[in-house]
Amino acid sequence: MRLKCYTADSMAEAMAAIRAELGDDAIIVSTQRASDGNGVRITAALEHDPVEDDIYQALTGARRAPHGDAVREALEFHGAPPRLTELLVNLASATPAHDAIGSCAGALDQVFHFIPMPQGAASRPVLLVGPPGTGKTIAVAKLAARARLTGGAVGVITADTVRAGAQEQLAAFTRILEVDLKKARGPEGLATLVPNMQQQYGVIFVDTPGLNPFSQDDMGYLRSLVAATPMDVTLVLNAGTDPMEAIEIAEAFSEAGASRILATRLDMARRLGGILAAAEAGSLAFGDVSINPRVANGLCPINPVSLARLILPLEEGEGDYSPEPASAYSEHNGVSPYSEAL
Repeated sequence: MRLKCYTADSMAEAMAAIRAELGDDAIIVSTQRASDGNGVRITAALEHDPVEDDIYQALTGARRAPHGDAVREALEFHGAPPRLTELLVNLASATPAHDAIGSCAGALDQVFHFIPMPQGAASRPVLLVGPPGTGKTIAVAKLAARARLTGGAVGVITADTVRAGAQEQLAAFTRILEVDLKKARGPEGLATLVPNMQQQYGVIFVDTPGLNPFSQDDMGYLRSLVAATPMDVTLVLNAGTDPMEAIEIAEAFSEAGASRILATRLDMARRLGGILAAAEAGSLAFGDVSINPRVANGLCPINPVSLARLILPLEEGEGDYSPEPASAYSEHNGVSPYSEAL
């Protein structure tokens, strides 16, 4: 199978490019928004390309199956949807690499976008959204702590006027961090607060109430928040969420404006099929992951290699597949030794 990604300003332009290069027999594998939110990114496939297969086998000695098999075994363990598994396996098999992790990372890089959460100055506030109980408030505290510890001027807004104790919980963190916390009552409050705060702070993080993705009223309220002022909207989702639930959640929040995903409770998840499914279904870029409960050093940006290590932690020949301990994530990704006072 021959796979290729196409980026264009519109679906029509992308389809024209696909037909011109792959012909009418091309199959559309996935469709995503471009990383900047403008245009589309389409992965297309041609089921059989004998010329390409012959060249590949001649150059590589047909070393495709071992890596592809290892990636498939890992993705099936994690519960990734079958269509996404097939796409990643085919891409991994066609990616020249010394080991399965390299092949998997190459496949992930072709399917997903990776845009780390801001640690310093950001042109737009970051609005964290998601269902109840996914850890939005603690994620805001972690983001603010990281930006504060790097010397940035940080502002925090809470728009969560629903959950009992939500504002008090966030206020406790911001007092320790010496970060300014403002309260916004609905879209009008956000529209008023944000322009004033942008003159004082390099980065602003906004907490929101937990919203039911299957409620028209909740999603309507979220769309009104998103429309209040230009913001980068990030879906906060538990890493261990069931894949089918994750798909529906991601699609709902993506339609309301989310463009990135922050995975929480990575230390408590053995299977990551849910966040893979969510990112693919909602065309969401991977941002950071929450690796432990601590506020001061609990977040790490993620990239194709680190995600591949979480999916496929064992090198070939090291034994049967088993999930990597969450604590190993810090070793792989160089977590900064922030103070643990928080």
